[in-house]
Amino acid sequence: MIRWYYEWMLQRNLTVLPRDICFMITEEDLVEAPQKIVEVAGWCRDVGLAAATFHISTDDPDRIIPYLTEIRKISAIGRLHLHFGDHVETAGTAGMNVIVAVGKSGREEIAACIKKIAAEGVRAEEIDEAVIERHLTFRCAPDLVIKTGGSYLTDFLIWQSVYSEFFFLDVNWKWFRKIDFLRALRDFGARGRRFGS
Repeated sequence: MIRWYYEWMLQRNLTVLPRDICFMITEEDLVEAPQKIVEVAGWCRDVGLAAATFHISTDDPDRIIPYLTEIRKISAIGRLHLHFGDHVETAGTAGMNVIVAVGKSGREEIAACIKKIAAEGVRAEEIDEAVIERHLTFRCAPDLVIKTGGSYLTDFLIWQSVYSEFFFLDVNWKWFRKIDFLRALRDFGARGRRFGS
């Protein structure tokens, strides 16, 4: 009862929400709590976020195959874009956009982006930030990146997260609670964002 009331108070007092949020988790996180990704996506929807991205860090995406059924349940609460290997699967028609990227690398994304631009014959002097952004695989720009289980980050979204706020939690993904999520949102709202200035 007390925890529910505290969650209610935290949510009630949120003044500034991120439009787009990214969670960085590991393969081990997913294996330990495969249902957590759907639960957290539901929290994002409930507070009114426009989009959420989940990056699952793994050296071998095939090890995630047994958990794809659980991940696909997100389509019941939002529009799911599942990036797995070279394939993109879209499911669901309504609600917030949810991207799940399995084993994706930011460096590989930038390299692929440059190859696409070169293949189109774009001259060097015509390349600017807008051209690069049009050729990125992931067009999101998260306002907030949440990393559970410590401060280790991957290179995922290295271009897109340049102005993101970061929130690190010592608690592991398995034990990540709605209270922790709401505290991260409260912290985001209290920050004075500078966008690189």
